[in-house]
Amino acid sequence: MMSTPDLRGVILLQRGKEDLIAAVGGTTGAVPDANCTLGTRFQIASVSKQFTAAATLLLADRRLLSVDDPVHRWLDGCPATWGWITVRQLLGHSAGLVHWTDLPVLDLTKPIAADEELRWFADAPLLGAPGDRFSYSSHGYVLLAWIVERAAGQPYASFLAREIFEPLEMVATFAGNGGGRPGLAAGHRAGARVTSMELDEVGMGAGDVWSTVGDLARWDRALASGEILGDVSRQAMLSVQAPIERGGDGLVRTEGYGYGCFIGRVSDGRRVFYHTGDNDGFVAINAWFPDDDARLAVVSNEETTDLMPVIRQALAAAFP
Repeated sequence: MMSTPDLRGVILLQRGKEDLIAAVGGTTGAVPDANCTLGTRFQIASVSKQFTAAATLLLADRRLLSVDDPVHRWLDGCPATWGWITVRQLLGHSAGLVHWTDLPVLDLTKPIAADEELRWFADAPLLGAPGDRFSYSSHGYVLLAWIVERAAGQPYASFLAREIFEPLEMVATFAGNGGGRPGLAAGHRAGARVTSMELDEVGMGAGDVWSTVGDLARWDRALASGEILGDVSRQAMLSVQAPIERGGDGLVRTEGYGYGCFIGRVSDGRRVFYHTGDNDGFVAINAWFPDDDARLAVVSNEETTDLMPVIRQALAAAFP
């Protein structure tokens, strides 16, 4: 295992069964403090949306819901403007719903009842007609988590644990607030400890999962092998559902969003399925390169971390 003093966090790059990079840096910042390890659990923020999408599609595979269901079939209190919004549109961020930044008065660090949170979402005007275009919305994924609860008849975090994490032996991964569990990193911004986003209620489904780089790699392998979803659902998850115009950062040309993942190509043309995430105090990326059987997970408990140099270095090692 390598160490990297320049990064507060953990990197894992795999190709096949080989670890090309397994690097750690910094400390957990928790009490008591300890050095980060490959087993340290980090908030993976919006990378959590991959699991929300998978949970929804699992229920679709079991015919307990349909991606074409209108949202109001599952949720009471939806405004009239949501009449045409479907589960499919929530999955692909094409429902026209706002994002956290559009509701700055909503305190993401404090618990809130679901019906009250729904009122905040419902009062915000749509950004466009449902199905019209891609518009990233964490609110939409909170709605999906509520729909999973109702369709499955059990708490969302329990469904993830029983139907995804435990079967895939993702033993370090869970959804919700930390609750005193061991091996957790604490979030920081510019070196200062920050208050965590509330994950049991406010961020449920949108950014609520804690995981390790090893568990994320295990998840990518399961998704690649078809272990977790039926073929139709898996193909839908990994196909562009909402195109993204001029998507990219010079390293990745993003073609669009599937269900719970961005779809694109790196500069040399290799396909990549990925998701980034940032919660207060944390940043993360999980990327899978299907043509090369390669996986990259980077997690950090320093919000100001620039992941691009880390990703570039990792890709240079993977594809020299």
